[in-house]
Amino acid sequence: MTKATKKRSVSIHAHRTSIALEPEFWTVIDEAVGADGRSLAAFITALDDERIAADSPQGLASYLRLFALAYVQDQTG
Repeated sequence: MTKATKKRSVSIHAHRTSIALEPEFWTVIDEAVGADGRSLAAFITALDDERIAADSPQGLASYLRLFALAYVQDQTG
C-alpha cells in the first residue's frame, strides 16, 4: 500500500527546501517539535546539522523518517 506524501517547505540556513514525507511521519515530527518547543524549521535545521556532522549517507527525508521511528521507539520504550 502506497500512501501519498505531504510536502512541507522550510528554510534551512536561509535556504528554502521542500520535504516530502508520509503523513504519519509528519505527525510524529510535529509531536517532537511540540515537545521540543522550537519551530519546525529550527527543529529540522538542527536534525540536518546532526545528519551532516555524522556524515550520514541518508538524505534529509530518509533521516527524518529514521528520526521519527527512533522517537516513537523512545516514547513507547
